[in-house]
Amino acid sequence: MHTHLRKVFVCLLCISLLLTACAAPAAPTAAPAPTQPPAQPTAAPAQPTATPAEPCLIVGALYGGPKNDAGYNQAMAGSMAAMAKNIPCVKLIEAENVPDEAGAKTTMENMIRQGARLIFATAFNHQNPAFELSKTYKDVIFEHAGGWMMSDNFANYFGAPPNSWYAMGVAAGSMTKSNKLGFVAAFPLGWTITFINAFTLGARSVNPQAQTIVAYTFSWGDRTKEADTTNSLINQGVDVITMHVDSPSTVIGTAESRGVYSIGFQDLSAQQFAPQYWITGTGYTLGGKITWLTQSVIDKTWKPIFLRCGVKDGCMAIAPFGPKVPKEVQDKTLQAMKDTDDGKIVVFKGPIKDQSGAVKVAEGETLADDKLGSVNWFVEGVVGSPK
Repeated sequence: MHTHLRKVFVCLLCISLLLTACAAPAAPTAAPAPTQPPAQPTAAPAQPTATPAEPCLIVGALYGGPKNDAGYNQAMAGSMAAMAKNIPCVKLIEAENVPDEAGAKTTMENMIRQGARLIFATAFNHQNPAFELSKTYKDVIFEHAGGWMMSDNFANYFGAPPNSWYAMGVAAGSMTKSNKLGFVAAFPLGWTITFINAFTLGARSVNPQAQTIVAYTFSWGDRTKEADTTNSLINQGVDVITMHVDSPSTVIGTAESRGVYSIGFQDLSAQQFAPQYWITGTGYTLGGKITWLTQSVIDKTWKPIFLRCGVKDGCMAIAPFGPKVPKEVQDKTLQAMKDTDDGKIVVFKGPIKDQSGAVKVAEGETLADDKLGSVNWFVEGVVGSPK
């Protein structure tokens, strides 16, 4: 019995071993694919760094007010932009809203530290600090707009407004019904008085009864005072109004709102503020002369000159006429502009009397150009004080 069981056990063991040997081997677990290191970016061949060309000249320009004032500062900034476009190698550094002397001096010194070798100082209050700096920085050239000081590296440039103011007076004298013209002025300065005188002489050349009533704001850019002064003049019966402030927009807009004619000054864009009661106006277009002055510095041919240029030189322009201006008045105004530019009319040729009736320019004499910036008297027909 035991023998029989042992045989059975041995037989079963053999069968078990046989089955185990014949079984298909289990598929080996696939080894994880080796992780490839991330591809290193191929370094691009080094490109030569383009070194920007050095500017042929660094120019500084500072403005007394905002560059977009539709007035004097916009006209000056537009002239600088034209220069920079005409001479692409120039680097232009600009600063706006610099009305006072202390700020102007700091601004110009900062421009010089940045490499400026030509500076255009465009506001009235910029002249003294620019002239003082010109004594220290002999290798820097300074150009001031509308000044009178001169030295080896300091000169000035400007338009020639008296002729165009005479023509604007012709337009005003032709359009007025009340014979009262208004003039809003910032300060009783020599050039401002000359503008008022030329305007009045032009008006009285076509309308001997015309008077110019002058009122000052004692600020170049106080819009509240400008509006109040304009309204005050209109309340006195003025039906044509003009101005010498930085931005004409407030004066023109106020006049327009009250149905009063206006004549613009400083920048041609002023017309936008008077779509109906605009007569005409003049503006500075000095880009060509600024380009010429800048190029002369680059060429090392610059010399200090007293530059004044008008409509015929491209330094100023007459704005289009408004919709209510008769063709006869337009023709008369343009003819006056041409005659003054051609020398057929000499604005300040005597005899010219002041408000008191005293002769200021004798018959046969002419007020010299270098005296126009220091006039301190009003011609006959002006109502107001020149001081």
